[in-house]
Amino acid sequence: MDIKILEREEDKVRMVLKGQGHTFMNALTEELLTDPSVDVAKYVIMYQFSEPELFVTTKDGKDPIVSIREACARLTVQCDELLEEVRAKTTA
Repeated sequence: MDIKILEREEDKVRMVLKGQGHTFMNALTEELLTDPSVDVAKYVIMYQFSEPELFVTTKDGKDPIVSIREACARLTVQCDELLEEVRAKTTA
């Protein structure tokens, strides 16, 4: 995945995630919002074929990039667990 950071401050980041669509962006923003340090997590896709822009703000001094990495790690764990369940159900 290719990203481009448009704006970065101590408690805010705005970035473009090239090649992603609503499916991934919805999952990522929902997972970000489970973090109590995340104040705002939203994305916008301006036009049908434009790249999504993610906007995250945090509180309590947490780096928003760290919040994004942690959310992605939690999503990875959830996907791995789902894959294991599917494998277990289809190979039995």
